[in-house]
Amino acid sequence: MRRCCAGDQPENRCSGAWRVINGKDDEVQYRDFGSLDFKPSALGFGAMRLPLLGQRASGDAEGDGHGTGSHSTRPDKVKASDIDRALATRMLHYAIDHGVNYVDTAYYYHDGASEPWLGEALRGGYRERVRLATKLPAWKCEQPADFDRFLNDQLERLQTDSIDFYLLHSLNKKTWEQVRDLGVLSWAEGALADGRIKHFGFSFHDTYAVFREILTASDLWTFCQIQYNYMDEDGDPGRRGLHAAAERGLGVIVMEPIRGGMLAKRPPREVQEVWREAEAPGFDGRPRTPAQWALDWVWDQPEVGLVLSGMSTLEQVEENVASADRARVGSLTPAEKALIERARAVYRQLTPIPCTACKYCLPCSSGVDIPEVLRVYNEAVMYGDLDLSRMYYGWIDEAARADRCTACGECLQKCPQKIAIPDWMVKAAAFFADSAASAVSEPRTAEPTDEERE
Repeated sequence: MRRCCAGDQPENRCSGAWRVINGKDDEVQYRDFGSLDFKPSALGFGAMRLPLLGQRASGDAEGDGHGTGSHSTRPDKVKASDIDRALATRMLHYAIDHGVNYVDTAYYYHDGASEPWLGEALRGGYRERVRLATKLPAWKCEQPADFDRFLNDQLERLQTDSIDFYLLHSLNKKTWEQVRDLGVLSWAEGALADGRIKHFGFSFHDTYAVFREILTASDLWTFCQIQYNYMDEDGDPGRRGLHAAAERGLGVIVMEPIRGGMLAKRPPREVQEVWREAEAPGFDGRPRTPAQWALDWVWDQPEVGLVLSGMSTLEQVEENVASADRARVGSLTPAEKALIERARAVYRQLTPIPCTACKYCLPCSSGVDIPEVLRVYNEAVMYGDLDLSRMYYGWIDEAARADRCTACGECLQKCPQKIAIPDWMVKAAAFFADSAASAVSEPRTAEPTDEERE
């Protein structure tokens, strides 16, 4: 097993964290990371959406860049495990050579092929130049022995003796209670003590209340990973979660800063008109691509440690690195912040259903998750990304989908917004009728597949 010496580097900067390019320092910005004595690069390299053999990444640097890494895929011909190792390695090395010092993967990324590829790609001195993060698949842990089984397997796959940042992967109420009751916190103390992991944290997908419960459950946490972008600022865990974690001294990693690519693709005409205002003479700010607006909004906030980007092309890496060079806390002008607020308001005005997710319509006597169905339908219309919205719809339990509505009318009496819920259930059911076939290659449950978990 190859000995990792990354932990022997100075905590404030990994060796090789910048280089001289074109005769001058071209350095990714480095940021505070909670109470840790480590300065991560503003951009982290996510090994979740790597290029695949025989597959062309869709979009260009302006459209699907900045971590969307979306692919035009045919599941019968291209497998997620068929990583284009040569291209992926070039992308990784480019990022590290240009200052990126945080690399993230997980046990099930690319159907389990991401970690072994990364272990090889970090050879030749690159491992020593980065902090390495991977994740324990909490939903797969059924007995205490599974914790060691997964971690030891990951150490072998990644060709290292220690994981710098180790996360409980994709926690929600169910998976948190599952691993908590199996004794994961006491296990983590042992893994920290014996050096197999150096920092312990979690990635999260659930409500703010559950986030607070996990956050306050242990003093072992030193960092966490949340979905956060200008459209989800008021969501779960949202800005409240970001600030709560920062107040406890945790480093915060942001995933999905561009909402799975939805904010990077060609926006609706109404939103494009908002962004064009930045090109007007006298505007106090500078024009950006839609993806850059989204990234700079996240980077503007001091509580954010780093932004993870899962990239699929070298062009995306190059553009993301260039954006990270310009990343600064407090860099947005008041006019720029106001423009982002207007873009968000315009996006929300595009939703056809005025649902506020108050949940007064629940419980539904037929078991339909009415607010979630309406949310996914609204987002399909708002962002125009039908494939991604159908995938999200596939995450809803089959027993809670729109086609289970019996039009009994009980919800009509409860809804403060007077939404014609049964009518919208019919429309949503018809719209998502082919979701199981078009979005996935196997039957779905309420939980994302191993590969889809961030």
